[in-house]
Amino acid sequence: MAVYRLCVTTGSYLKAGTRDNISVTLVGTCGESPKQRLDRVGRDFASGSVQKYKVRCSEELGELLLLRVHKERFAFFCKDSWYCSRICVTAPDGSVFHFPCYQWIEGFCTLELRPGTARTICQDSLPLLLDHRMRELQARQECYRWKIYAPGFPRMVDVSSFEEMESDKKFALTKTAPCAEQADSSGNRYLPGFPMKIDIPSLLHMEPNIRYSATKTASLLFNAIPASLGMKFRGLLDRKGSWKKLDDLQNIFLCHKTFTTDYVKEHWHEDHFFGYQYLNGVNPVMLHCLSSLPSKLPVTSDMVAPVLGQGTCLQTELERGNIFLADYWILAEAPTHCLNGRQQYVAAPLCLLWLNPQGALVPLAIQLSQMPGPDTPIFLPTDSDWDWLLAKTWVRNSEFLVHENNTHFLCTHLLCEAFALATLRQLPLCHPVYKLLLPHTRYTLQVNTIARATLLNPEGLVDQVTSIGRQGLLYLMSTGLAHFTYTNFCLPDSLRARGVLAIPNYHYRDDGLRIWTAIESFVSEIVGYYYPGDASVQQDSELQAWVGEIFAQAFLGRESSGFPSRLCTPGELVKFLTAIIFNCSAQHAAVNSGQHDFGSWMPNAPSSMRQPPPQTKGTTTLKSYLETLPEVNITCNNLLLFWLVSQEPKDQRPLGTYPDEHFTEEAPRRSIATFQSRLAHISRDIQERNQSLALPYTYLDPPLIENSVSI
Repeated sequence: MAVYRLCVTTGSYLKAGTRDNISVTLVGTCGESPKQRLDRVGRDFASGSVQKYKVRCSEELGELLLLRVHKERFAFFCKDSWYCSRICVTAPDGSVFHFPCYQWIEGFCTLELRPGTARTICQDSLPLLLDHRMRELQARQECYRWKIYAPGFPRMVDVSSFEEMESDKKFALTKTAPCAEQADSSGNRYLPGFPMKIDIPSLLHMEPNIRYSATKTASLLFNAIPASLGMKFRGLLDRKGSWKKLDDLQNIFLCHKTFTTDYVKEHWHEDHFFGYQYLNGVNPVMLHCLSSLPSKLPVTSDMVAPVLGQGTCLQTELERGNIFLADYWILAEAPTHCLNGRQQYVAAPLCLLWLNPQGALVPLAIQLSQMPGPDTPIFLPTDSDWDWLLAKTWVRNSEFLVHENNTHFLCTHLLCEAFALATLRQLPLCHPVYKLLLPHTRYTLQVNTIARATLLNPEGLVDQVTSIGRQGLLYLMSTGLAHFTYTNFCLPDSLRARGVLAIPNYHYRDDGLRIWTAIESFVSEIVGYYYPGDASVQQDSELQAWVGEIFAQAFLGRESSGFPSRLCTPGELVKFLTAIIFNCSAQHAAVNSGQHDFGSWMPNAPSSMRQPPPQTKGTTTLKSYLETLPEVNITCNNLLLFWLVSQEPKDQRPLGTYPDEHFTEEAPRRSIATFQSRLAHISRDIQERNQSLALPYTYLDPPLIENSVSI
């Protein structure tokens, strides 16, 4: 008689325990055990419990290959979900086999688990295991389907294939239901207390292993409801018309002020702070160094001489590499929209900046159109205060539109969704790349589904607060993706291509490069452990299917993007994985977490403009300035969104935190510990530096970076 000892760990989530009967079957190289129910005196499988059981066999089973978990009805009770964290099996000879699970098991079904040792398809030779890989991926591909949201968009998850129901599938990550027809527009409607329509059908069903936990859901609602009700009770969400004076804006948020929000309110109109935001604001990716001026921006040396001062000139500063351009060309053909029944406007400015001898970046000239001419004045710091402030505000409006739609939502949310979906569809649970990437896809599909149901849907929040509306959003994102390249995606390459490696006080660059290097070192160790040479990469058919699907579905097969459609060396794999993890975590934190800080003072990030760009100088006053800014209700609805997306709900997992132990071998576990140590060192250095800064830069402090795009 051979006795196998099992240690079963149930997750600590709310309602993670189950009343259902749980039985197991052990499958080894020498046979399999009888199906045996796991039962002991008292409650089995309670939330957070760790319980021990014995499985008796007539003889030893050899090396364990699979663990079948059978979940069946108990008495007359209805089906009861179970979150199984892991099961450890100790063989009669003392060998220990770890079976990581970390997923919800719903309905009455059988789940097959493999030992935690990561293996590529090239390392599996047994027909049983190869068949297991194939069936797992087939089942997941039935569940997680691609869907076209709009022409030119990265493909997204088809949520109509999800339904919380009993499943007879053998893999708990593959709940599936017949694909339903696209929900009709009747499901897109207003709910009491919400200023926008919500696509309710798309939120009704979410596969349990990708949806928010109860803790995260409750935290999100707790953040949203008090702030929304506070504005509602004060009538701000329904009040139309212009702001009477700028000081009224500071009363929008009475309880949600931070050191940075106060700093922005005090310095938003200053040229130094205007330039600072190109380096350390929420969109720190716009600057390009110039060696000569583009013909569409006819700035002369005489125009900027008063700012440059004596001893230098525009040509000299260009030759020194001190002149930079922020070009919002993508807005030139963006459609506009009506808000509160009034036409809104958009500009496509060119903003010229100078790195002065004191190391500060300041604006030199602003042209609010891509086409120079008599009706397109070039605004200068020497113009009247109101003319210059209005020109800068137009640039900040363009910053808002490009940042929110492209830098933020397209390049982090949507692309990371495509990475997550391809990972679920093409890599089995035992694959090392699946184990590496899974923590960096946590909740991404859920948060993007929420965004499409509340922000991007017809008459959603984008239609309610922005000058370009949903149609403009579709235009910006499709155009942005058509011009997005692998160089843009990889931080070191992007910084080098934009010529911004030498700018001082560029904290986003400095912190980002250190985090990139830490991720790269970690990924290199993992890849080196599982892929010893070029052949091991090239012959991994699952890996090649994964990168090929990303190329086809995220980047629409566009060769000019430079994104790989096939990986040939471990080095290429390391770079691709490093870029994915960085953009799913650090890059998203950099462009998301500061939205409330930099946007709560509305003139610093206006979502719409009610007057066309000025065609002459000398006409701007305080009254005309206020009449150009968004109306009261538009402002408040947008700032409410800024507040919500800047507050990461509870159930957080900072970068490098991996409580789910998918890797069970010693080598990757040591690499994880080293990675965490590097991040801790980076954090200490950032915190020490921030003590000497007038405005601390905290968004890339590793403990404040979420592992994944989850808000």
